[in-house]
Amino acid sequence: MPATQTAQLMDGTGHARRIVEEAAAKAAEISQRTGTAPCLATVLVGDDPASVTYVRMKRARCAKAGIQSRHIALPATTTTAELIDSLSALSGDPEVHGILLQHPCGPHIDERAAFEAIAPGKDVDGVTTHSFAAMSFGLPGFVSCTPGGIMRLLEAYDVDLAGKHAVVVGRSAILGKPVGMLLLAKDATVTYCHSRTEDLSAIVREADVVVAAVGRPRLIRREDIKPGAVVIDAGYNPGNVGDVDFDAALTRARLITPVPGGVGPMTIAVLLEQTVDAAANQLGLQQ
Repeated sequence: MPATQTAQLMDGTGHARRIVEEAAAKAAEISQRTGTAPCLATVLVGDDPASVTYVRMKRARCAKAGIQSRHIALPATTTTAELIDSLSALSGDPEVHGILLQHPCGPHIDERAAFEAIAPGKDVDGVTTHSFAAMSFGLPGFVSCTPGGIMRLLEAYDVDLAGKHAVVVGRSAILGKPVGMLLLAKDATVTYCHSRTEDLSAIVREADVVVAAVGRPRLIRREDIKPGAVVIDAGYNPGNVGDVDFDAALTRARLITPVPGGVGPMTIAVLLEQTVDAAANQLGLQQ
């Protein structure tokens, strides 16, 4: 790839719009056939401004797609046991088809225990160990939404992953680890990097595909990127800054996701799509 060439932007906004349109059409069909609209329950502990904004945005997208939403706002003093009780009640409520626990919940909450209170059939955010196992073994289930959105973007841009070296920078249970499993399922050779990785730059420079998901602004620099690589920036930091030095990477990568407008819209689109699929499953409709 010539040094003067500019990378092609991966348009998450446009592709997400198409996914949501298809989900909306399916939601309308479900409502017509059963008299029941798909319903997503959002659960928020405390009033962190960023989390409040994210939940409001997700509920607004639900409304546009014909998906009902039920919001459970819990005080910041909520205990793990109380949160588990709320999630268990939603899991047993036949009028709720999908459950989203907005995280982080606060340092006093055992998030893993809370996630596990979500019934697998309603885990439309793909956060339970059941969903992770299904992703890893290629079994039916719901994928983690951000990794799922990343894979849909790679597919949309005809990125052939077979035999390619994919480097995932980050190892969170709902982003780094599952996206590595999904890349492996497409026959990529996957390397995980993290805060204790020695000589991170040298490893990233070997990557045909880079997934930056560590939450450190502009961690991945131009010189870290192999010419012609595909760069997926799943980081989001204050000031609309990702984990990749975007402007510098433009002259090095072949394909790159912008921040915002790349991975973020795809995450929400997959969430809505999976909520509709969950409703169809629970209402006994054919997929």
